[in-house]
Amino acid sequence: MIQVTRLADALGAEIGGLDLSRPISRELFPEIRAAWLEHLVIRIRGQKLSDPQLLAFSRNFGELDPPGPNPLGRPFLADHPEMNVISNIKQDGVPIGGLGDGEAIWHADMTYVERPPMAAILYAIEIPPAGGDTYWANMVAAYETLPEDLKRRIEGLEAVHDATYNSAGAMRKGYRDVTDPRTAPGARHPLVRTHPETGRRSLFLGRRRNSYVVGLELEESERLLDELWRHATQPRFTFRQEWRVGDVLVWDNRCTLHRRDAFDPRARRLLHRTQVRQPA
Repeated sequence: MIQVTRLADALGAEIGGLDLSRPISRELFPEIRAAWLEHLVIRIRGQKLSDPQLLAFSRNFGELDPPGPNPLGRPFLADHPEMNVISNIKQDGVPIGGLGDGEAIWHADMTYVERPPMAAILYAIEIPPAGGDTYWANMVAAYETLPEDLKRRIEGLEAVHDATYNSAGAMRKGYRDVTDPRTAPGARHPLVRTHPETGRRSLFLGRRRNSYVVGLELEESERLLDELWRHATQPRFTFRQEWRVGDVLVWDNRCTLHRRDAFDPRARRLLHRTQVRQPA
């Protein structure tokens, strides 16, 4: 039996008594997965993991998905290209990871592709003394609390999820600036999705910049998306993570958004990240 403690009313739970440096038994992992599906985000503190150990734990959730393109155009970890690095640290003037030290806006991961990852795992190695907190928002609760007329209005609608910029606002390698959201490159996804494991319905918004609701006039699309984003990112739907070294966070990318606070650029922040492929 694992110990599960709720972290916030909206979402999030801490699981105690786990040592992720050891293999997870077949009997135990279904309990971990059930807690993750129920609470959308799980936190496991006090871990000391090598990269292979983090990869081994991540593979319990499914096949790993390689990270999206970064501004360098190559993996941050040559020995582990399936792992991403989130950091503001530079060596010889070259970033060792992505997203720097600025704010990362609300988003879900890689929704600009046809099959975004279903889960992500983030492990804290170095943490600044202040700032850099991460927030998650529950898109199941956001959908369930929409006014009924707005639920009817968005039923069956799809939005374009722009691929041009990352969540820190940097343009991805190989893309050009977008001036009209209707021309943005990226996948189309329904505004409302049904979770394949829980059956719960949720908003699926991706990120706000250059989003466009297919088939609407641009002004109407902008008004509708603004209304949905204002609702979905209310504090009552969120959980705030104040990081400690050794924290491992696992979240369901299918039904959450997340963002990050800025922090002092003179401080060091280093996290290693994996993500899990959504089954076909």
